[in-house]
Amino acid sequence: MNNLFERVHQLDTLAFLWLHVTKRFPYRKSVRWVSRTGDGHLYALICLALAFWEPEHGSAMALAATLAYCLDISAYLVLKNVIRRDRPAMKIDFYEAWITPSDQFSFPSGHTAAAFLFAALVASFYPVMAVPCYLWASLIGASRVLLGVHYPSDIAAGALLGSGAAFFGLYLAPIIWGGL
Repeated sequence: MNNLFERVHQLDTLAFLWLHVTKRFPYRKSVRWVSRTGDGHLYALICLALAFWEPEHGSAMALAATLAYCLDISAYLVLKNVIRRDRPAMKIDFYEAWITPSDQFSFPSGHTAAAFLFAALVASFYPVMAVPCYLWASLIGASRVLLGVHYPSDIAAGALLGSGAAFFGLYLAPIIWGGL
């Protein structure tokens, strides 16, 4: 199993270096902006606005989001502190990230997990918004790699974590709060 993780890390590092060394794009400002939209404030604002002003699904989504984010954050913290994967700038001697990350470890991407969680909730309650929300979530994940704070597999793990937390939140919310 350790060889599998080492191989994934090697492929991640190659993909990361290919992107940052071979493909030098002038994207700093736009990528930072995209990443900042995934900091979390926007999710809370949208859920609160929907809870107050959208009578059909707003409060149900806010309740499911509350449960899903609790699950997501708990799993995220456990994974970060058990796996303890160093960020690219810590492992690649000649590389320096474009931003300072909020913590030391990279796996999984919390920004990506939260974005995919939100996209899955929106897709469930407002299907017409599914494609734009998943595109936005994907851009947030890509921005984290482009800013140099995550490897590609951190993004994939974050997407799976967020989607899974949304699924459980949607499943458990009616059981816990009844009749959503």
